[in-house]
Amino acid sequence: MSCSDACYAFGSVSPDIPNPELLFYDGHCALCHRAVKFVLKHDRSGEAFRFAPLQGSTFQSRVLPEQRAALPDSIVVLTNSGSLLIRSDAFVHILRRLGGGWGFWAGVIALIPRPIRDVAYDFVARVRYRVFGRRDQVCPLVPPELRARFDP
Repeated sequence: MSCSDACYAFGSVSPDIPNPELLFYDGHCALCHRAVKFVLKHDRSGEAFRFAPLQGSTFQSRVLPEQRAALPDSIVVLTNSGSLLIRSDAFVHILRRLGGGWGFWAGVIALIPRPIRDVAYDFVARVRYRVFGRRDQVCPLVPPELRARFDP
């Protein structure tokens, strides 16, 4: 069984969970996996996000090829309205959706002009493999009760 079969083919959305947005992440990036774990920890109800790797079939089927070509290979959020959020806009949006104190920090970060936020985001994205690691077969360690929140 391949890593993608073992880690990402977990099933469909529970009918009692509202329409969560899709958070696509680099399935080879250890930092992106930490970000996913962070969101899972703070979105305990599962109402805010579902997860799928950028290398998976969900990303291929939900995002048009011409859109995919222009996207970074880190974190991308597909909102319920169909917008694709990238770089620092995705980061701020994720924090807002998590709410509570994270919503406050999203507001503070949003005060910084986007071009400056994106320079910082792009720097981290550029060095993330060197600092946090890159693996060809990285599977998130997800407890069984959270597996249904992942798409292939």
